[in-house]
Amino acid sequence: MALSIDDIRYVFERRGEEFYGAEGVSQLAHALQCAALAEAAGASAALITAALLHDLGHLVHELGDDPAAEGVDDVHQFLALPFLRGVFPAAVLEPIKLHVDAKRYLCAVQSAYWQSLSFASQRSLELQGGTYTQAGAAAFIAQPHAEDAVQLRIWDDQAKTLGKATPPLAYFLDIATTCTLAPANAA
Repeated sequence: MALSIDDIRYVFERRGEEFYGAEGVSQLAHALQCAALAEAAGASAALITAALLHDLGHLVHELGDDPAAEGVDDVHQFLALPFLRGVFPAAVLEPIKLHVDAKRYLCAVQSAYWQSLSFASQRSLELQGGTYTQAGAAAFIAQPHAEDAVQLRIWDDQAKTLGKATPPLAYFLDIATTCTLAPANAA
């Protein structure tokens, strides 16, 4: 069942104040910061929407606030996709699907990237398959939308500032509405 924009709003209202793992900010604050960083960088409406929704999978499972602390990969990058397919184009869905693998890619191609990750991101990386080999990194970046996923990953890493001011959820949901496949049916 695809989620409408109102359904997405409800999910954030219901579960958005939960902590974003061990990061110290809420799921909603993280999503809003990530979307704000995308907008400030001049990203497309689709990539801003992907930035807003990239961790929606954390909000649709019932595995607790920090499954990685229990040694569980929640595969959040895939969990929300069935709810978003039919509502958003590949330009939104693919960066969401690929943002975890983008972390694996960045660790392979930037020597200092792993050290820049928070402890929680380092821990989850190991559960998510660890750093790519050079061949794995080359195969990853050759995929459609992989470069957008890498940029999304960078914003994801930066969007963990307690108390940072951002536009409200409604502002970014209005942007999301502009890139839905069927805006009249998804609002």
